[in-house]
Amino acid sequence: MATLPAEMTYIDHGEGGGPEVLVPARGPVPQPKPDEVLVRVMAVGVNRPDVQQRKGLYPPPPGASPIAGLELAGEVVAVGAEVRRYKVGDRVCALANGGAYAEYCTAPEAQTLPWPAGFDALRAAALPETYFTVWANLFGHGRLAAGETVLIHGGTSGIGVTAIQLAKAFGARVLATAGSAEKCAAMLKLGADAAINYKEQDFTAEVKRLTDGRGVDVLLDMVGADYFQRNLRCMAKDGRLVIIAFLSGHEAEKVDLRPIMVKRLTVTGSTMRPRTTAEKGEIARALEEKVWPLLARGECAPVIHATFPLAKAGEAHALMESSAHIGKIMLTVAE
Repeated sequence: MATLPAEMTYIDHGEGGGPEVLVPARGPVPQPKPDEVLVRVMAVGVNRPDVQQRKGLYPPPPGASPIAGLELAGEVVAVGAEVRRYKVGDRVCALANGGAYAEYCTAPEAQTLPWPAGFDALRAAALPETYFTVWANLFGHGRLAAGETVLIHGGTSGIGVTAIQLAKAFGARVLATAGSAEKCAAMLKLGADAAINYKEQDFTAEVKRLTDGRGVDVLLDMVGADYFQRNLRCMAKDGRLVIIAFLSGHEAEKVDLRPIMVKRLTVTGSTMRPRTTAEKGEIARALEEKVWPLLARGECAPVIHATFPLAKAGEAHALMESSAHIGKIMLTVAE
């Protein structure tokens, strides 16, 4: 650690508020715990949880950095005493517990992965949050299998882009929703079998039509309350509804629960940040074994919509809140 600077630039969100509260600040370089690596950050992915944290609605868990940012790529510059896999100089990406909006960030070794073959820092940094989330929810809780049909809401978000590609790669039929003709075209290009414009079409009716009345086996939802009743109507018997966010709110009113019983549905969901290091490590190992080879072969890839320098994190957040993007919004930090 002697050769490292004592201080670094990071993005401070103060007491919270709009995108304008995100401003560069100076603070100490973090020290890795025994099971952590310290990474010189080259690129960072921007995610909805970052926006929620900035607003004061998604506080970091105990012991995590108060700085925003959950995914990064860069170069290992120090390792904790218990780290065995990585050494100084290794190029890695990581799902951090916080702190990625900075020049240096720590991450547990178990949540750290090598860059897929052929990837640079920007593309590697676009992977952890969305790929961990999609793998755990679509294939873990959702148990999506080859030959099944899945409906993915928000198909042009970072999560949606990843979910479409991975579902297709593992043999599923993919239906996806978005709010414009441009976004629907993008989803079809990514491999979706059908794209539904929810602003012009009733997605429940379209799902029924596209499945000959059967419904979908798995539904990945990030909208929440406003879609809950309609989501239940979209499900096939023994279907799995997986909820990963609440963009329309988390309190669903006057919901008819009978479809859950009649169709034998499973309603589940999860959030990534509160999981233990061991749990996240299991997801990381599965990704490296089953998904990293697909990335190396070009069978799926992150879609990067826009990049901003770290100092303009506020502009990146404003773009994310506009929902005008298709794919990932990224921050560049260093070469």
